[in-house]
Amino acid sequence: MKAAVVVFPGSNCDRDCRTAIERSTGARVEMVWHGETALPAGLDLIVLPGGFSYGDYLRCGAMAALSPVMAEVGRAADRGVAVAGVCNGFQILCEARLLPGALLRNAGLRYVCKAVELEVVNAQTRFTAGFGDRRTVRMTVGNGEGNYFADAATLDRLEGQGQVVFRYRDNPNGSARDIAGIVSERGNVLGLMPHPDRAFEAALGSEDGALLFQSVLASA
Repeated sequence: MKAAVVVFPGSNCDRDCRTAIERSTGARVEMVWHGETALPAGLDLIVLPGGFSYGDYLRCGAMAALSPVMAEVGRAADRGVAVAGVCNGFQILCEARLLPGALLRNAGLRYVCKAVELEVVNAQTRFTAGFGDRRTVRMTVGNGEGNYFADAATLDRLEGQGQVVFRYRDNPNGSARDIAGIVSERGNVLGLMPHPDRAFEAALGSEDGALLFQSVLASA
């Protein structure tokens, strides 16, 4: 597998993502600066990492969504390349309209950083097939704007079409219907607030995040 991690001004989980992918899958990972207008050839996975792109000015992810590289990320997604946005990356995907909905301030108006249990709602996607029969996994959240919001019709459509892939067991930020992660209609774009890159080996308290990256490898 060949992967790319996009680096925005203010990204702070880009190298975490690179290490997680490399150690989980043995894949070759290239770092791509947000100002680039082309992506490496032959990619199986593009990751938009967590952090505080552009200092989270305006709205989280709003400025990063206009970065030059995002036009090419959109074209890659249209071709069926797997794209994963983690935390700030999820916010960017929503701002770029590659995923529906928006991420708002946490319901408690506080930054939340802790391990969370997630329900695997749909284990038939490119990102979740590796979880097999497992229905509960453990990852870590670290966000101040992780409150997923969409109108009722959109939420109904997401659930009805199997696009809700992860749900919080104990919702830490007020997300609508406990949603922690969704995929696009085509199933190749994932937005996830919890960090698989902080839960890919036992020393980090959980190895569950590795299964997500391995799932993409198996589908490549």
